[in-house]
Amino acid sequence: MTISIPYIRRTLYRIMETSAGQRRGISLVFNITLITIITLNAIAIVLHTVPAYNRTYNRLFYDFELFSVVFFTIEYALRVWICVENERYNHWFYGRLRYVLSASAIIDLLAILPFYVSLFATDLAIVRILRLFRIFRLFRISKYSHAYRMILAVVQDKKEELVLSLIMVIFMLIIISSVMYYVEHPAQSQAFSSIPATMWWGINAMATVGYGDIHPITPLGKVLGGISAILGIALFALPTGILVSGFTEHIRYQKAPRRCPHCGQEL
Repeated sequence: MTISIPYIRRTLYRIMETSAGQRRGISLVFNITLITIITLNAIAIVLHTVPAYNRTYNRLFYDFELFSVVFFTIEYALRVWICVENERYNHWFYGRLRYVLSASAIIDLLAILPFYVSLFATDLAIVRILRLFRIFRLFRISKYSHAYRMILAVVQDKKEELVLSLIMVIFMLIIISSVMYYVEHPAQSQAFSSIPATMWWGINAMATVGYGDIHPITPLGKVLGGISAILGIALFALPTGILVSGFTEHIRYQKAPRRCPHCGQEL
């Protein structure tokens, strides 16, 4: 029995792509292995910054990084090859080009590209920055999380409301910072030197962080600071309510029957 190239490509697509079917058998093993390697990479990135661990296990970190890059490179190449099984990328050239330029493929590429670029980089600062990009491997685990896909769907459905609430926060920040500048500038000309500088205070006040490096000292400024903190709580609660509403709608939709209980027709 001869196994054709399209059959191998289609089989690999079912194994590697979570959207191609149920995750079971070889597909489940592959997904668990991939998530495990990504998780271990995140742990290695964190522990590598500890001087004691870096000195003791530096060779182990390097070998694991090399193994991970080889593994992710092969996986990336396979995904570019099998992407034509998806109807969105079914053209042998332009389909693969669209896939390579997709957000998912760019994240996959950023997970391995820093290693290869660092091989030719001589500037240590550039190498350190490139190593930071390895954290993009964490984003890859999101493709295998149902909760993450639900978050994306909710944000997509509520994007107009979220953008509107963000605009309201920005407008309120500009208004409060402008008023506070004219109130506090005569008393603290260095701290509240300009409206953009005052916006740093406005962000702290509205987010109720309260770093304390810039704070009002005039009575009117203190009153305005209290009002800003109260308004900040209300404004930041607005997108939270929008997201909660979106999650409720999605959960209700998923639990709703897909067929009419009377006629049996698909809803």
